[in-house]
Amino acid sequence: MRIGDLADKTGVSVRALRYYEEQELLAAERSPRGQRHYADGAVERVQLIQTLYAAGLSSRSILDLLPCVDAKANTPESRALLRSERGRISAQIERLERARDRLDAVIAHSESPASGCAVFGEPVAG
Repeated sequence: MRIGDLADKTGVSVRALRYYEEQELLAAERSPRGQRHYADGAVERVQLIQTLYAAGLSSRSILDLLPCVDAKANTPESRALLRSERGRISAQIERLERARDRLDAVIAHSESPASGCAVFGEPVAG
């Protein structure tokens, strides 16, 4: 299938698909006129790449994992990489939760009459 068809089937931009190819995450055959042609499995590959990006993995980490995915190998190295990425994501979630909790405290304080903050639509006394 051509790059536009792959973009349509996956909801990923043509630009992103070219980037995946540059990063060696996705391979395309070239026609004599230089057009990209992707195998039928490219849709699943792009969906996997999107899932891994959404999970916060870098292009490099994804590239390291793809040979294991392609070979359907479950190696200690691939599991270690996945666990490492999971730990990184968990730490990021914890930081975001702390930031959310601080923001909740600021919101609660700003809603208190003693805060001096204006409530939308109400003038500040003073």
